[in-house]
Amino acid sequence: GRPTMLGVLGGGQLGRMFVHAAQALGYETVVLDPDRHSPAGRISHHFIEAGYRDPDGLRELAARAQAITTEFENVPAESLAELARNRPVAPPAECVAIAQDRVREKAHFARCAARAAQAPSGPGGVAPAPYAVIETEVDLSAVPDALLPGILKTARMGYDGKGQARVTTPQELAAAWQDLGAVPCVLEKMLPLAQECSVIVARGRDGAMVHLPVQRNLHRGGILAVTEVYEQNLPPALAAQALAAAKSVADGLHYVGVLCVEFFVLQDGSLVVNEIAPRPHNSGHYSQNACDV
Repeated sequence: GRPTMLGVLGGGQLGRMFVHAAQALGYETVVLDPDRHSPAGRISHHFIEAGYRDPDGLRELAARAQAITTEFENVPAESLAELARNRPVAPPAECVAIAQDRVREKAHFARCAARAAQAPSGPGGVAPAPYAVIETEVDLSAVPDALLPGILKTARMGYDGKGQARVTTPQELAAAWQDLGAVPCVLEKMLPLAQECSVIVARGRDGAMVHLPVQRNLHRGGILAVTEVYEQNLPPALAAQALAAAKSVADGLHYVGVLCVEFFVLQDGSLVVNEIAPRPHNSGHYSQNACDV
């Protein structure tokens, strides 16, 4: 019979890597993307030129693909939910929805950290940076001084450092919130960062998890520039804590698929969880040629 066909929403570089990996394993692929020159669309067996909310495009994707994923976290979660009515979809729409909303994402991190704090042993939980949610003028006036200086981030549609402003005073905070359109935002306390690291896990429907080694990352201008993966790239206790926290975040979401959890290492050696990417992640690219997975 014909090989199984796998579908992917999004035709960017991560989609291209997914398509190459799927083809190497003997699968056929179908890519849906609004751009007819998308990198993944050009190499896929099938390409559907359509927007991520286009009902006809989504119907065709579900008709062709036996299972569907996404390579891009700003694909509408509703589209994933729609596809999931007829096909296995991973990651789940609900996980993507949480990753798309910093308010929900931070609340999830805080819950996971609190749960870990109740565990009798283990490396301990990892909390997000101290933060406040700003959705109204009242929220704005209630922000505690202890959160300044801070970074104001839009709750939705920010990536690679976009939709952010550094603020040092209540006046700057108010002005920055207006500049960002007075949309729902999260204000995070500015912390003394030493470095950044990430953990990539893959979790199955049965809850089994595998992971790559903890990656130490260097960003330039908000974009990942260098990933270092070698023995003792981070103190072993810190790496163990990051790994345990990443698994706890994936478990708490009932996640299925590949998930990256990004962390800050502070100057005092403690860890803070920053954000999740519900997809393959740039900090794992080395694994294509450097690993036997």
